[in-house]
Amino acid sequence: MPGGRLTQQERQQIALGLADGLAYAEIARRLDRPTSTITREVMRNGGPTAYRADLAHRATERRAHRRRQAAPRGSQAPEQAHGRDAEAVREYEEAWTTLLMAQGLPKMMSRVLTCLYTSDAGSLTASELVQRLQVSPASVSKSVTFLESQGLIRRERDERRRERYIVDDDVWYQGMIASARSTAQLAETARQGVGILGPDTPAAIRLENIARFVDFVAESMTRAAEQARDILYTKPGTTSDGTAEPASDR
Repeated sequence: MPGGRLTQQERQQIALGLADGLAYAEIARRLDRPTSTITREVMRNGGPTAYRADLAHRATERRAHRRRQAAPRGSQAPEQAHGRDAEAVREYEEAWTTLLMAQGLPKMMSRVLTCLYTSDAGSLTASELVQRLQVSPASVSKSVTFLESQGLIRRERDERRRERYIVDDDVWYQGMIASARSTAQLAETARQGVGILGPDTPAAIRLENIARFVDFVAESMTRAAEQARDILYTKPGTTSDGTAEPASDR
């Protein structure tokens, strides 16, 4: 039943596939489901090593029950800006969150980052995040502290002296540059081993090759980030022909 909710039998097949070491894409093919559906199902229910079909099924039922309770009987879904489909937005946010979790970001941090990504302003206060995500202030505080330490968001005070948490083009650029610097440090450490282990030894040759490779990657990352910032960034708004207006302050 592609497009519908996963059944308990399908979840059992997912669990069996994971136990057999199958990739998400292969499990999805066998169930005639999108790979993103399988990825989201596994990551939101413990990950590939902790996924349990019965627990996942009960958790899904509880989430659906909470959503029904949250919406007053007979009420409409909250109106979305720009005529957006509320259910489509929710599914998209779940997909983003799942993607971030698959890349190693904890679930709460992934939810906060997704919330910021998908807000038109690109910035929210702690209280706004609490309201949108329906979580405790402590959860938001811990998440934004972690995300800021990783260079994934930044904070500033608005005209009312409230702290706002922001994702923008420059955050991605700075994050890429920080990653390139970290990669360059790996090359430097590898080269230190060359002198210690002897320049003509197999171990030293291996470390030198690692350093050269990592150097090339770090330089490429820096160059690509700078080029992308100069060429690709656009600002909200359109030109007279309806296309996005290029950024002019770079």
